[in-house]
Amino acid sequence: MNLENSQDYYGKVLAGSADLKTDACCTMEAPPPEILSALRNVHEEVKARYYGCGVVAPQAIAGCHVLDLGSGSGQDAYILAQLVGSEGSVTGVDATPEQLAVARGHEDWHRQRFGYEESNVRFLEGDIEKLGDLDLPEGHFDVIVSNCVINLVADKRAVFEAAHRLLKPGGELYFSDVYSERRVPENLRDDPVLHGECLSGALYWGDFLALAKSSGFLDPRLVTSRPLGIGDTAVQEKLDGIAFHSATYRLFKLDGLESQCEDYGQAVRYRGTVPGQERVFELDGHHHIEAGRMFPICGNSWKMLADTRFAEHFDFFGDFGTHYGVFPDCGVAVPFGATGPASDTSAPAACC
Repeated sequence: MNLENSQDYYGKVLAGSADLKTDACCTMEAPPPEILSALRNVHEEVKARYYGCGVVAPQAIAGCHVLDLGSGSGQDAYILAQLVGSEGSVTGVDATPEQLAVARGHEDWHRQRFGYEESNVRFLEGDIEKLGDLDLPEGHFDVIVSNCVINLVADKRAVFEAAHRLLKPGGELYFSDVYSERRVPENLRDDPVLHGECLSGALYWGDFLALAKSSGFLDPRLVTSRPLGIGDTAVQEKLDGIAFHSATYRLFKLDGLESQCEDYGQAVRYRGTVPGQERVFELDGHHHIEAGRMFPICGNSWKMLADTRFAEHFDFFGDFGTHYGVFPDCGVAVPFGATGPASDTSAPAACC
């Protein structure tokens, strides 16, 4: 039901974002200035058929190769095409012919608008549950994005495992989607409206974290989140009190990440060189790293900066030679009661 319903709902039922019954597929936060500037260069028809739930534009992607899963009308792909520049590329994958027709129909218009000699965007028709059928090169992409689409597919594990294979070491899956505060009952899973509105296929957040980790993304990082508004009374009644959130996560393909935030006495100093985040670099919702200041950091966060495209923007201090335990107020708390001097947690706890 999932693929067929998605194709019908987004290709035939919805004529534009105004037809949606919830704000699940709406971007509520104000985009950064560089995204707003890029959005002005996107064709109006492409914007009218946009159904994303967040801003999927990670930092420092100039020259990167990006894969957009569920690219729809192409809005995110055309924004990213400007951010990666003419030396980078964006590949969009979507299964809805009507959406692909909009995206492909304006490809040359955008090339001229961006001032590129050749288009750096291509759109492939395909099911993101079956990315292996598209002959995409493994270990090729620097970044994979997706915007409110993974909830629509039945085999979510297939999507996460394929994303892990397709990413370069140090690459990341940066995506927005919808999550439920408890598991959606089976009797609601096949409701075509709830599915099309990105609700009945939403993962319970605990199941998502377990699935991401078992697919190779060992430390999912929450970037932003917001509760969803459901204005349609009939939809509210069907859901019977289940609450939903739209959230953006970043998942890095990195070896050696640990199950929680461990303290090795390390620190970083941000150079202030990432475009659009010159004053403060935002790794995730807990790590806002001010330029020029020493910032104590856990081993996992260190790797997310040192072993990725972000390395050139930081100075690194320390190593993994001495372990000081779990970062205070970060990750899983020590399960034992306070017993004497060893319980002192006055040391810096900037990591989370």
